[in-house]
Amino acid sequence: MVLSRRWSAFLVTVGVWTWLIWPRFGLAIWKDDRSFADGRPTSFLTVHAALIAASLAIGTTVGVLGVRGWRAASRKASTAEDSVAVGAERPKN
Repeated sequence: MVLSRRWSAFLVTVGVWTWLIWPRFGLAIWKDDRSFADGRPTSFLTVHAALIAASLAIGTTVGVLGVRGWRAASRKASTAEDSVAVGAERPKN
């Protein structure tokens, strides 16, 4: 399956958005008073760290799929242009 360039761009945008938002959220969670009790991490921090890690992994995967889709769409378009150009050069019987 080859994604359209529009869907590929959407997936790349989602991947970039994920990497812009979640690290900032992680810093906010780290600085939150509920993150540590007596110098030890609380379940609040642990759960949010797991959510952030999962979201970054999913965002990375989605972004990579978008880049691969964009490249595949480019190759498909270039192959179609080449076949049209080659077909135009053939003499008709």
